[in-house]
Amino acid sequence: MFEPGRLVMVDIPGTSLDAETAAFLREQKIRSVCLFRKNLGTEEEVRALVRDLAAVLGPEALIGIDQEGGAVVRATFLPQPPSAMALGAGGDAVRAEAVGAAVARGLKSLGINWNFAPVLDVNNNPANPVIGERSFSNDPIEVTRLAGAWMRGSLREGVACCVKHFPGHGDTHVDSHHALPTVDKSRAELDALELVPFKALAAQAPAMMTAHIVYPQIDPDRPATLSPQLLRGILRDDWGYDGVVITDALMMKAVADRFGYARSAVMAIEAGADMVLAQGSKAEQLVAIDALREAFADGRLTRAQGEAADARLDRLAAAYPARAVDDGAARAADHALMAEAWAAGLTALRGARPPALGQPIRVIVQGDVPTDMVSEAGPTGRQAVALFAAFTDAQVQMVDDIAQLDWASVPRDGRLNVLVSTRRARYGRAAAGWRPDLHLALWNPYQALDVAGPTVLTWGFAPGALAGLKAWLEGRAEAGGRAPQGLQ
Repeated sequence: MFEPGRLVMVDIPGTSLDAETAAFLREQKIRSVCLFRKNLGTEEEVRALVRDLAAVLGPEALIGIDQEGGAVVRATFLPQPPSAMALGAGGDAVRAEAVGAAVARGLKSLGINWNFAPVLDVNNNPANPVIGERSFSNDPIEVTRLAGAWMRGSLREGVACCVKHFPGHGDTHVDSHHALPTVDKSRAELDALELVPFKALAAQAPAMMTAHIVYPQIDPDRPATLSPQLLRGILRDDWGYDGVVITDALMMKAVADRFGYARSAVMAIEAGADMVLAQGSKAEQLVAIDALREAFADGRLTRAQGEAADARLDRLAAAYPARAVDDGAARAADHALMAEAWAAGLTALRGARPPALGQPIRVIVQGDVPTDMVSEAGPTGRQAVALFAAFTDAQVQMVDDIAQLDWASVPRDGRLNVLVSTRRARYGRAAAGWRPDLHLALWNPYQALDVAGPTVLTWGFAPGALAGLKAWLEGRAEAGGRAPQGLQ
């Protein structure tokens, strides 16, 4: 009989595989590990870590990572892909497919075989604190078109995709890492928006990740991750989906605070998931594994359920083996592709024009932005200031918290005031009275709704995004991207 540990994905400490962790993985028959920023040292260190993991996990190893693009990129030494919405602003499906392929080549060069991307959430809620530019669009047809292209590129290069977050995280105003969101929509409303990309792309998606969101008109008691009505009812029975279903992290407060590791692990498999993502200490991971072991032993979960899940995971690992393949000469071309794709998404709103290089300007920017543990840390104030290196008279006003900016304190001395946003969160009501001559949003595009006046959206802060913006500021490039409806 299969081992329950085969249905659990864990995380590990450190940038190398220590003997204690290796022993734990072997003892529990674990086949799947998710890598996070804490695990990624130099490229050679990552390659060695993945090689050691594959040796311990066995030939059916599944080694996962979040390499979406934009601010959600763990391996930052690889060519850094644009955020989904940057690709949406560019609008080119051929380019999206090429980016997906380049992402896969980078991961495959490390031996990583499972990428938790692309995002299929339709971001139709500008107040969404966690999706935003991670979504291709607020139009489900555009999400389907561009995400489908991105996925074709990845699959062609031999890295499994995992689309997320089923059945849709776009219309939330709560981050499920911190609390339990609710989307109070009928099945018909979900069919018309959130479910469109998931249903359209189900046949080509080898895996899906669930959302920790309650849809009370479908299942009032459980989030989608734990809901038979959503996972078995819609995904398995209605659509006939036979790919892998993996949960989002059980440690997220939306699930952990209400159901706990043990109960939620069992409920997820019972609902129709194949694998649970159980991060944390070895003791916490063991809680999930032991709970599954007990549930299979006492009949709460059937042997048939376990074997079906195990077989789906086996098929995924066989189709996309964890084997390092050098990307060689493609690496330089892939870096160039990412820079081109970032630049193509640069978007000017409300008649934004670059200042003359000799124009006296004032750059108002927050100094540092820490990571929120989902995205990487935001760009520093120093990076923002470097955008203006070619200007002959640029004064800098560095602030501790941009949301606390008192516009009345900004001098009216004839300088052109350029507000540069390096943070993820929306400004809120504090920005109602701000009147910059130029607003540069380096991360969250929906900040354009908070500040009146000419605005440029980069959709992210990777080197390619900042290089594209610097070229525009210096008059060397156009901003030809198109924002989704509602941001235009």
